[in-house]
Amino acid sequence: MAHHHHDTETMGDRRLTAAIAVNMLLTLAQVIGGIVSGSLALIADALHNFSDAASLLIALVARKIGRQPADHFKTFGYKRAEVIAALINLVTLVIVGLYLIYEALWRIYEPQVIEGWMVIVVAGVALVIDIITAILTYSMSKHSMNIRAAFLHNVSDALASVGVIVAGSLILLYDWYWTDTALTLLIAGYVLYQAATMLPKTIHILMQGTPENIAINDVVSAMETVAGVSNVHHVHIWQLDEHNNALEAHVVIGDFGETEVVKAALKIELGQRFNIAHSTLEFEIKHCEKLCY
Repeated sequence: MAHHHHDTETMGDRRLTAAIAVNMLLTLAQVIGGIVSGSLALIADALHNFSDAASLLIALVARKIGRQPADHFKTFGYKRAEVIAALINLVTLVIVGLYLIYEALWRIYEPQVIEGWMVIVVAGVALVIDIITAILTYSMSKHSMNIRAAFLHNVSDALASVGVIVAGSLILLYDWYWTDTALTLLIAGYVLYQAATMLPKTIHILMQGTPENIAINDVVSAMETVAGVSNVHHVHIWQLDEHNNALEAHVVIGDFGETEVVKAALKIELGQRFNIAHSTLEFEIKHCEKLCY
């Protein structure tokens, strides 16, 4: 089982490395194409692709760090490295999005000639690469916040490439150069939308917030239905990382002799109903409920 898990992680690392390589080559091609053609939208898409490559690189490094076992310095382990990586990626996306808006608005005052055919050819190549990257990361995106963000970015890149091809065609057919600026603003808006969607969840985890799908009152009620439990208070629930939840609580019982039995029942209840694998329970005897803190 462990060997299979290791093989899966190794395969995932290889897919990420391949995705990083093709996106870096694509970024270089788009920057050159954008400069030669004068297309700001193409350069905008290149910056988005570069952020994708950087995001994948950070995710790859974070995956490797996250596999390190817990030690005396990080007693919960290093899994939150991926959450920190997600925060870095999302903040970078916000900066890129704002920069693109600035450049697009500035281009309104200083319009430039754009080579439509160059835009179409490079964007066509970009579309193929984006589809390849999406295929490489799709299965991994189901289990990782970082990879899921990168996957969504690549899907949006593919849509942006389609848009760039449309804009290039309109420039060739009708000399509608304004479509390049409009497309740049759309790409920037989509980048900012993605960042705004994922940032709250990332910050919530880092702030040790209660998992979104868990209500503390429901947890307390479930714990108090366990035989031998009189009251549960001082409850704290937080996410160690994207997939692992933790809890600590004070549990009032009537008989200390039943502590181990009650503890085992509580841990089963927490694990099965709320996916809380790590719990720290402090037991108090019933008559000292108002005195024990």
